[in-house]
Amino acid sequence: MKAHSADIGADLSKGIYSDVGVMRVLRFAFGVTLSCGLAYGIKWPLAFLMPVFTAMILAMPLPKPSVKASINNMMSTLKAFALGLVFSLFFLQYPIVYLIVLALVLFHLYYYLNRGGSFWFTLMSMIAILVLPMIANSNEGLAIGFSAGFVYSSWLTIVMIWLAHFVFPDPNFTQFPIKPKYSQAYSKLAATTALKSTLVVFPIAAIFISYGLSDYLLVMVFSALFILKPDLAEGKLAGQNSLLSTLLGGAFACVFYWLIVAVPQFNFYLFLLLATALFFGRHIFSGSPMAKYYSSGFIALLVIVNSAMAADSNFSEILVQRVLLICTAVFYIISALKLLERYWFKPKKTVDPT
Repeated sequence: MKAHSADIGADLSKGIYSDVGVMRVLRFAFGVTLSCGLAYGIKWPLAFLMPVFTAMILAMPLPKPSVKASINNMMSTLKAFALGLVFSLFFLQYPIVYLIVLALVLFHLYYYLNRGGSFWFTLMSMIAILVLPMIANSNEGLAIGFSAGFVYSSWLTIVMIWLAHFVFPDPNFTQFPIKPKYSQAYSKLAATTALKSTLVVFPIAAIFISYGLSDYLLVMVFSALFILKPDLAEGKLAGQNSLLSTLLGGAFACVFYWLIVAVPQFNFYLFLLLATALFFGRHIFSGSPMAKYYSSGFIALLVIVNSAMAADSNFSEILVQRVLLICTAVFYIISALKLLERYWFKPKKTVDPT
């Protein structure tokens, strides 16, 4: 009887470990739950970023990153925030010079990405050059602490990704999708696209940073990310996806938040998070059209719940504010792109040969 039970257990374990979909769901839930347990158990500066980054990466159907790729991502984060600190500590005190350099750096980042450059480095650099100056406006030491916490959390995320892949490995060897190689040659299309993105982001970044509008920081950051592809339809779609994901994540965050308020115990929080991550992971890797909303929705849930757990916070106010900030960013980029396409980047008219 015992042997029969052992055989059933072995067959079940073998079946689970041979199903790539099940392994991705379990890896996602395990990685996110362990990240949150460490982040909220130890509480280093910006610890909440590690679960967010872990969820973002494990939600992608990608194999275990190579050692070289992991080290490159770690160095990219370090270089990005070193760039942001140079901006904040040296150029910020010279407003005219700062604005000129900001425009040039934004252009080169978009140009670099459009020629096949690293998305991770571009993302980290965008966050660094837009967020750090806002913090340095009030306190330079705080900007340095933010950079250290951000880099530390991102490096721990890479360790967590490796651990999650070790515990729940892919059944078969899979390779990363082959991306286009980075082109060193000049590209007129990439330069035009980068200029278009820069003309949309630079005015709002210059105004927000110059006047220290930190309460609306997310509008600037969302605008910079939604315009990575400066196409009216693409920008509008990115904004709509973000809004729908926030509403989905916010609905689940509401239930999640009031449950942990009802049972304020750390063990219960981790159990609830594990169950929620399993539910979201099942939908993320289902292959359905709604999968992309569940992926971003889970990140929205983590961010909203983390914000609501702060002292003197209001859950409803946080959710409404986030939705309004996303709507503002979408409205801005759509308006800016329409103006640019009407007066500057006019679409070429095709000539009918007949």
